[in-house]
Amino acid sequence: MHDVLHVNGGLPLHGEITVRGAKNFVSKAMVASLLGDTPSVLRNVPQIRDVAVVRGLLELHGVRVDADDVAGTLSLDPRNVEQAHVADIDAHAGSSRIPILFCGPLLHRLGEAFIPDLGGCRIGDRPINYHLDILRQFGAEVDKLEQGIALRAPNGLVGTKIHLPYPSVGATEQLLLTAVRARGLTELSNAAIEPEIMDLINVLQKMGAIISVDTDRVIRIEGVPRLRGFQHTALPDRIEAASWAAAALATGGDITVKGAKQPEMTTFLNVFRKVGGEFDVHDDGIRFWHPGGELRSIVLETDVHPGFMTDWQQPLVVALTQATGLSIVHETVYENRFGFVDALRGMGATIQVYRECLGGHPCRFGQRNFYHSAVVSGPTPLEAADIEVPDLRGGFSHLIAALTAKGTSNVAGIGIIDRGYEHFLDKLDALGAEFSLS
Repeated sequence: MHDVLHVNGGLPLHGEITVRGAKNFVSKAMVASLLGDTPSVLRNVPQIRDVAVVRGLLELHGVRVDADDVAGTLSLDPRNVEQAHVADIDAHAGSSRIPILFCGPLLHRLGEAFIPDLGGCRIGDRPINYHLDILRQFGAEVDKLEQGIALRAPNGLVGTKIHLPYPSVGATEQLLLTAVRARGLTELSNAAIEPEIMDLINVLQKMGAIISVDTDRVIRIEGVPRLRGFQHTALPDRIEAASWAAAALATGGDITVKGAKQPEMTTFLNVFRKVGGEFDVHDDGIRFWHPGGELRSIVLETDVHPGFMTDWQQPLVVALTQATGLSIVHETVYENRFGFVDALRGMGATIQVYRECLGGHPCRFGQRNFYHSAVVSGPTPLEAADIEVPDLRGGFSHLIAALTAKGTSNVAGIGIIDRGYEHFLDKLDALGAEFSLS
């Protein structure tokens, strides 16, 4: 893909696009296939770079992967799993953080695992200590080497009782992928319960796992000695759906997102309506549009599910620059997620960021010198600018800003967006956006 997108903004987006399976689920379900002793079939898989990275890592470990990109189907055969070469893992994984989730399944299958240094979007400190501590509590031996981290489980893994200091999605995924074949019982308290987590539990249950989820964020797993393959259709990507909804609102447009589902987006839909957007829910998707008139300012606080998702925040902030009054946004999930607003200010937005907790209650980032609250004053017309994409969600938000702004913006580093937004340039074209590549 060319790296600079030249966007002629100021035009409302109109039309219909389709979202497929959730990036934050599909890659984890692919890893789960390692646990089975028969092949798995995963449907509704998007063509995004994160899927390609996980596919490559699986193939390095001896998994046969057959893809039907048109149908969005992956067939995963793990019957010949083997340990991959360290250099190959490192070269293929790049900045992806997904190798950490291979550890539990590989320890069960091979008795050992290796992960290189981990990357990912730089939106805050996303330490892997939760993951390593979890694996140690299951009985894994962890050695930090110059090239990365080596893990061994010569005596197998045993169930344990774990309390997370914060309901981390990644740590919950790690525990699930490790506990299902560990000997005995495992209990996780203060677990993440995002829809993507629940769909991963659905997959593991299809494979033969015994998992219960209580209403107080406690997950209990009874380990089983073997698991089989699964057949599963991935839940739709609620982040991508909300991103296009925010684009419709910011540009004054009308976008139908086929594949979007109401249950996973209830919290977003409430906020979208409060701001002044309109939507209609259909059996096969959701139509989002700007009904005309003024958008309204709001007070918003991100939180773990069922709160307002942190990945919804950045695209919505672009729309809030077009709302009348002062909007307050308190980010409680990632401490450095407002770095993307610098580019918006350069385009004419009036946004101030603060160290203080400006939400309804203090959060874990208070008094720690993190700029994790923002005040957005609007409406402010946006003007075209040269922009450098900082990360996946911030990058798509910058793209929305370029589509909203008058004039031609040059958005560099758009390849990052390909990590999580399937065929986004084709979708822009379908919505009537004017752009070119260089």
